[in-house]
Parts: sequence; C-alpha cells; structure tokens
Amino acid sequence: MGAKTGLLIYADGEVPDLLRQVKAADLPRTCEMMQRLYPGWEIEQRAGSELGDGVYPPKGRAYAASWPDVEIVCDQRVMIDYPSQLPDYLVAASAGRRLVLHAMHSVVDWLAFAVWEDGLLVRSLSLSPDSGIIENIGDPLPFERPYWAGDRSADIVHWPDEDEEPYPLPFHPLDLGEEALRALCGFAQEGRPEPDDIDAYGIGLHGFHVRDPHGPDPAEEKETLRKITETMGPPRFYELGPHGSLVERDGR
Repeated sequence: MGAKTGLLIYADGEVPDLLRQVKAADLPRTCEMMQRLYPGWEIEQRAGSELGDGVYPPKGRAYAASWPDVEIVCDQRVMIDYPSQLPDYLVAASAGRRLVLHAMHSVVDWLAFAVWEDGLLVRSLSLSPDSGIIENIGDPLPFERPYWAGDRSADIVHWPDEDEEPYPLPFHPLDLGEEALRALCGFAQEGRPEPDDIDAYGIGLHGFHVRDPHGPDPAEEKETLRKITETMGPPRFYELGPHGSLVERDGR
C-alpha cells in the first residue's frame, strides 16, 4: 500500500452526497476560505490538482476548494497523532457543520480520522502498529465494526530475519483507512473502485503555497534534512521470494 492523506472537509451534510454535486470551485471563494483557515499566513496561488491526487500535497503546499455546501483542504499539517488536538480555530470554523479529518501514512502504517458535528467531537481514532492505539474517542462508526470484531485481520508479509510475531493490531490500519475514506468522503485511494464511489479525479482543487511567518525557516529545514540524509547508509532493496518471503537483492 502507498496511500497517504492529509485531509479536512467541512460540510453541511453527508460529504459523499455533496461532492457528487459539485462543479468547478470558485477561486475567489476558495481564497477567502484559505485566509480564514490560515490566519496571518503567507498564501500564494500555485498550480492546482485533482482530489484523487491532491490529498497528500508536498510540504508547504495546500490544495483546496470551496463550494457553498462543502469545503476541502488538503495539507500535511493536519496529519496529527491526536485528532482531538486539531487547533481550536479549525474546529470553530465548522460551527453548524460536519468536520471530517482523514490522515494516513503508508510508510508507518498509521491512520487517524475524526468527525465533529457542530464543533463537538463525536469520534476520533489514531493508531499504528508501532505506537498501538494512540487515541480512541467515541463509539466506533458502522464501517469500523467488522474490523474491531476481528473480521478483517491483517495479512502481513514479514521482512527477512524478522520474528513472525502476531500483528499488534486486530486489523491493518491502512485497510481501515481506505474504508474510512470511502465512508466519510466517498472515495478511496487504493483497491478496486466501487460503483458508488465519487470520481475524485474529476474534482479540481486550487493550489497554494502556504507558510507560517512564525514557523521554521524553509532553507534551514532543507539544510537539516540534507545533513540527516548524508548520515544514512545506502538503500537496501527486496523482492518477493519463495512462499511470499522477502529476499534482499542487489540494488544496482
């Protein structure tokens, strides 16, 4: 799996139903929304994307769209371990509406999602195999129940020399993540499309460069990353061997 998301949606009802009705998003309206959700930030328009590709923008970039009944913001900064700690002003912007947060990262098999109704958090879940259940607030939503009941157990391929211990969670977070994305937002990133899925690649998003003037300097962050990269060893490559095991191969 290679799915990654950092997604907020504000809606006046069920998100999938509303997204099926949208047309091209108005740029001035979307810019006004960005000013509300990024108060005091430097915001510059950039090339846009489609919802299907834009749910995980590069760092410092946001993809967004605003319609009268539903608004979308894709940004890595909403990928937080504790969804209940989403900044208050972002939650306050959902007054009278539904707010959905969906975030997952395939490299660490991490998933987080949350739902607010009129500013009240009704469900939040965050978990990964390394950290376990990070946050679990509210009752499981209907699409979650087969996973907690043990009906969607994880099918894991172990690395060479790795102990074949039981998976530390009753299901794979990314499996539930795709289910949550479909149930809450109307589409999925990976797997076979379903007949009722919305066409996420048919929904255009405007692009923006966003920078917190009080945040770290981008040049300093880039230099720090360069130094870390220099200390890393050469990459290792694996392929599937007999019986589904992973075998290291020559990376050349």
